[in-house]
Amino acid sequence: MPAVTSRQSAYAALRLGRLAAMGAVTLLILVAGVWASWGTAQHVMLGKGRERGTLAVVSCADGTCWGRFTPLSPGYRARDRVSIGQEPAVRKGRSYTVTVKPDSDEVVRSGPAGLLYAWSPFAGALLLASVVVAGGLRLTRLGWVMAGAGLALLTAAFVAL
Repeated sequence: MPAVTSRQSAYAALRLGRLAAMGAVTLLILVAGVWASWGTAQHVMLGKGRERGTLAVVSCADGTCWGRFTPLSPGYRARDRVSIGQEPAVRKGRSYTVTVKPDSDEVVRSGPAGLLYAWSPFAGALLLASVVVAGGLRLTRLGWVMAGAGLALLTAAFVAL
């Protein structure tokens, strides 16, 4: 058995370093995607005991829409003015099912459309991380699977909205 040369050792160390760096970058991208999505998704997914209802949008300006909130859960009061970010499918004159963020007059869309839209930053992170996985880690199949999952999630959000 031939002895391991210093050139082979250096190559192995560089390869291991590349794998560690690309793995860390991939993990950072995915964690950032989950972090960005969780701010909205928690209100949609963990809605038990939260104030739910419908929002009738009255006006929109500067990326925010306002309207009247009618509660669907018993024990909550109607509100004359709550706000929602002007998401791609929020339009004046339409009604949406929403969940109120605790201790505020801000709402987020609920239901399947709201859930899919809340996780769209994670879908983008999956798409970005798939390039790092396929190129940097040389795991092309896993990269394609991640890209497919991200694209499927974005497509589902677009169709649901």
